[in-house]
Amino acid sequence: MDLKIVIEKGSDQRVFICSDSHYFHTNMCRGTSLWRTSDGLVPIDNTRDFKTLEEMNRTIIDNINNVVGQDDILIHGGDFSFGGFENIPKFRNQIYCKTIHHVLGNHDDHIKKNKNNYQDLFTSVSDIILLDFNYKGDKSRLIIQHYPIQSWRDLNQGTIHLHGHSHLVGDRRFGRGRRMDIGFDGSPQFRPYELYSECVVPLRLREIKSDMPFDHHEEEFTKSRK
Repeated sequence: MDLKIVIEKGSDQRVFICSDSHYFHTNMCRGTSLWRTSDGLVPIDNTRDFKTLEEMNRTIIDNINNVVGQDDILIHGGDFSFGGFENIPKFRNQIYCKTIHHVLGNHDDHIKKNKNNYQDLFTSVSDIILLDFNYKGDKSRLIIQHYPIQSWRDLNQGTIHLHGHSHLVGDRRFGRGRRMDIGFDGSPQFRPYELYSECVVPLRLREIKSDMPFDHHEEEFTKSRK
């Protein structure tokens, strides 16, 4: 199911975005992970540098609440929590923000099936968000979903694609064009991004380009620039 949202940003209300919080995910926490490499070691690149699950969970909650106010808007790009359906409301009830739009990820089956009416914990639940974002007269269009797309709708018109799932860090967060992984693990401060200043502005400086090495839409990009 797709959801179209129009956000007119003209007040003090801010808009943030994140993905892949993986609250209570034991194997994501380096101190508790059962994952091992072929050498029998905990995979450093695939785990978070926390000694305990409680430390990781508290950091996720604090890092959301320290930047996202209760009257702001938070868009969550999937994989909300892990380790049991009871952790969904446990996590949500500790977040101050009242307005959370959730995009379904591959670990969100209980939310997708609306177990215990958990969809009511969120302002909206969808597979894809089509967002028309007007920041004080500066308009942008975004496609937000959990999974990365190589060639997305209206990319030749400058549409931005934000996603999670891949846990990309550093410069790998960015595609060839206007695509970005907005997951927690790629965030330098391990927190949600402010949508306009940290996503829209830097991505619009990048070329309008597909992530596919050979894409016939490149011809459309050329035509659109003339």
